Amino acid sequence: MATKGKTYQASASLVDTKKVYSVDEALELMEKFPKRAFDETVELHMHLGIDPKKGDQQVRTTLVLAHSVGKPKRIIAFVTEGEMAAAKEAGADIVGGEDLVEEIVKSGKLDFDIAVATPSMMPKLAKLAKTLGPKGLMPNPKTDTVSANVTKMIGELRRGKVAFKNDDTANVHIPVGKRSLSVEQLKENMALAIEAVKRAKPTSSKGVFIKSAFIASTMSPGIKISIA
Repeated sequence: MATKGKTYQASASLVDTKKVYSVDEALELMEKFPKRAFDETVELHMHLGIDPKKGDQQVRTTLVLAHSVGKPKRIIAFVTEGEMAAAKEAGADIVGGEDLVEEIVKSGKLDFDIAVATPSMMPKLAKLAKTLGPKGLMPNPKTDTVSANVTKMIGELRRGKVAFKNDDTANVHIPVGKRSLSVEQLKENMALAIEAVKRAKPTSSKGVFIKSAFIASTMSPGIKISIA
C-alpha cells in the first residue's frame, strides 16, 4: 500500500475518525489543514439509501451555488439565429446553429466544457450524439442544459451551477467550492447542496435517504459530518 504524504498525514492527524462532526465543526477543522500549492476543490460526498440498479431510484439534478466553485467553464450554445445575440449576451463562449453542428461533425473538435441548446435545436444535435454522449457533453433537460430561456440557462451556469448524479455504488459527489473560500461561503454552498440532494429523493426510496456524509478537499482525508 502506498504511503500517504506528509501533508496528508498532517491533516489526518487532526481528524477524529470516530467522531461525527457538525458542518460548522468540519469546515473549521478543514481550515486547519495544511494548504497545498494549488487551490483544492472542496467536495461533499454522500452515501444514499437507494438501489442504483433501479431506474426509478436514480438521483440526478442540478443546483446553483451561492459562491463560485472555481475557474469558469467554456460554454457552447446551440441556438437558432434569433437566439444567438441573447446567448452571447448571457456569456456563452461559442454560439451557433446548424452550421456549428456541421463544423463539429467534420472537425471532431470539442473545445468546450458544457454544451447547452434550445429545444428546437435538439433534433439537429442527433448527428453529434455519439460524439458528445460518451463525454457527458450532450445537452439534457435533466441537467438544465436544454431550455427555451437561453439567458437564464447560461446565466446560471456562469454563476456556478453544478450537476450531479449518483454512481453505481449509490454515492453522490458534489463540488461545493474551493479552499480559498471562507468558512461562511463554504457553509452557504454546503447548505444548498444538502437541500438539493434532499429534494432529489426518489419517491420509491424508502427508509433513511442520506446514510452517511463526508467532506474532503482534493487531497485531504474525509471528515464525517452529521446531516440534520
